Amino acid sequence: MADILDIPGPEDGGGTSAETLRRALGERYLTYALSTITNRALPDARDGLKPVHRRILYAMRGLKLDPGGSFRKCAKIVGEVMGNYHPHGDQAIYDALARLAQDFNVRYPLVEGQGNFGNIDGDNPAAQRYTEARLTAAAMAMLDGLAEDAVNFRPNYDGSDSEPEVLPAAFPNLLANGSSGIAVGMATNIPPHNVGELCDAALHLIKHPNATVETLVDLVPGPDFPTGGVMVEGREAIVEAYRTGRGAFRTRALWHQEDLGRGQWQIVVTEIPYQVQKSKLVERIAELVNEKRLPILADVRDESAEDIRLVLEPRARTVDPQLLMEMLFRQSDLELRFNMNMNVLIDGRVPQVCGLREVLRAFLDHRRDVLQRRSQHRLEKIDHRLEVLEGYIVAFLNLDRVIEIIRTEDEPKQVMMAEFSLTDVQAEAILNMRLRSLRKLEEMELRRERDALVAERAELVALLGSEELQWKRISEQLRETRKTFGAPASFRGITFVDDITALKAEHGEAYPKGARRTGFADAPQIELVPAEALIEREPITVVCSKMGWIRAMKGHIALDSELKFKDGDEARFLFHAETTDKLLVAATNGRFFTLGCDKLPGGRGMGEPLRLMVDMANDAEVVELMLHRPEGKLLLASTSGEGFVAPEAELIAQTRGGKQVMNLSAGARVHVVRPLAGDHVAVVGENRKMLVFPLDEMPVMARGKGVRLQKYKDGGLSDAIGLTLADGLSWKDGGGRTRTERDLGEWLGKRATTGRMAPRGFPRDNRFADG
Repeated sequence: MADILDIPGPEDGGGTSAETLRRALGERYLTYALSTITNRALPDARDGLKPVHRRILYAMRGLKLDPGGSFRKCAKIVGEVMGNYHPHGDQAIYDALARLAQDFNVRYPLVEGQGNFGNIDGDNPAAQRYTEARLTAAAMAMLDGLAEDAVNFRPNYDGSDSEPEVLPAAFPNLLANGSSGIAVGMATNIPPHNVGELCDAALHLIKHPNATVETLVDLVPGPDFPTGGVMVEGREAIVEAYRTGRGAFRTRALWHQEDLGRGQWQIVVTEIPYQVQKSKLVERIAELVNEKRLPILADVRDESAEDIRLVLEPRARTVDPQLLMEMLFRQSDLELRFNMNMNVLIDGRVPQVCGLREVLRAFLDHRRDVLQRRSQHRLEKIDHRLEVLEGYIVAFLNLDRVIEIIRTEDEPKQVMMAEFSLTDVQAEAILNMRLRSLRKLEEMELRRERDALVAERAELVALLGSEELQWKRISEQLRETRKTFGAPASFRGITFVDDITALKAEHGEAYPKGARRTGFADAPQIELVPAEALIEREPITVVCSKMGWIRAMKGHIALDSELKFKDGDEARFLFHAETTDKLLVAATNGRFFTLGCDKLPGGRGMGEPLRLMVDMANDAEVVELMLHRPEGKLLLASTSGEGFVAPEAELIAQTRGGKQVMNLSAGARVHVVRPLAGDHVAVVGENRKMLVFPLDEMPVMARGKGVRLQKYKDGGLSDAIGLTLADGLSWKDGGGRTRTERDLGEWLGKRATTGRMAPRGFPRDNRFADG
């Protein structure tokens, strides 16, 4: 059977066992999903690292790349990581290593790079053979305690070495540096925060384990992005995001108005939102200028050097700078929403979406576990050393006899153990003692060391036996971390963007690295003017050829004027409009597109292909091109004889991809798109039978297939038009004269009936007059 799979069975020595395909795939996919979640995509709540980052730091520690030491080639580091711990490809490892060194991506870099490690423009780092790296002080704080049994170790991928399951992590790296990743069926996206504020919140949580999220948000008011910027999210939304672990933070670029004298001014952007590539941002703003979607902006220039400086020139000095920036925030990445999803691994195993309090609690519980393990490890070391010291002291008190035993006895170790009641460890230490240690002062030093160790042991025993003492010690460590990586006391608690900007201007490069960079502000309440209202209103003549080349001639020229077209081409659509108007383009596949008349190419050349201005399918053709009338209605009909009435206001498309309006039967295409007026509809088929029925029998909808307009035995619909029954039906005969049939009683009927043969003299092309 197709759903049975033969799989080698270990129980029968390599034979086969029958298993359903669904079960086999399910089990294997679940294994893959769990591996992706726990070993690749989601960070550990305790140290905030994914396995690849943890292995990089551990390998660099093994290479002794301390902050005060020399740099090593990144190729060497990548090779060490890949060969010993992470066999997943050198480029993936190098990308992770480079990101840890990028100060525009990581709030507290864990790697110090030397060479080209990329930039905020989006340029990639240089090849690993050209760059060098070493650990930072923050990384050393993450690794502190590894040699003291602070965490569990596990075998590496081939069992030849061991690696830590988690790092001791002296500061809450998960929140400090943030993280992002996509696993199977879940994802994580955590913004960076300020370490000083996180330490304050952790200290408060130690004193008040049931602290509310509102209180914690007073201490951690929001993310602190390495690129700065301005947070304009409301406090209620921030509190809710930190309570649930999911939410969004709206961040804007930092800008100021620069006076150029004589009434001239320009806007200078000095900080951009987190994870926005500056080069793409400039390209997007330039695109808005070129497409005239922002008429009040004249130009954008990138004058950045080491710092960011984007210059925006207004179209005129009378432009309101706040209005200009609000429009830019709406249409570019100068404003960005950072979507937070704090999905992390609890204890390295269980994925869970956590709030701020849960993440801090996981870090604190980890620090307590690290403290207990380091204290127990130190206690064991002290006990071993005290045992050796007691043996040394016994040896000094009986030095002559010990020397005699060593000189005369064949088994001095056993004799000493029996005569002085020494342990094996003590006897071995005495036998390994150097002669220089037999000086007289050594005994006094041994006693001092013993007394100090006894006192330290008593403190450790008390520490391990008291939860209160443990939290007190952790609080001391957090204060030391805040002092090392946080801001000085005079810079703490400053969150408003104006205050931060003033301090940055005052201190310049001396502005503390641990001080807050992202400030908070209320978004100004400015009523935005629609972009159309900013377009200069001018008369134009829209020209579109049969081959689909469109252009806009200045002014209202005569519609019978001679115009130039490409060889073999001629005019198809020709009408007067204004630059503030919109055009509706209907395609045979039922999609409608919208074009602004102000964006049409000029009339000096032949124009541009319409297909380059909208994303029209290759197999679709233009049915109709017309001016948009906000209050108007259109009669839509397909070749299969189905149709409906559509309000023009519902047909406007916001993107190049257009909007699907008419759903078609197999093989059918849109055939009629015509402005609707009157109280009846006239339909004629390819069989030249005409039917007139009341307009109210047709549905009004914004999208759909419609209803049957006329019944056909053979062929399909040829044309349809709206009319006023009292005025009759008009058309042009072969000689160009207009004929009118006023009595339409013979063709009146119910919708979806067959109708009767068209009146005598009806056009041979089976088309109604457009007028």
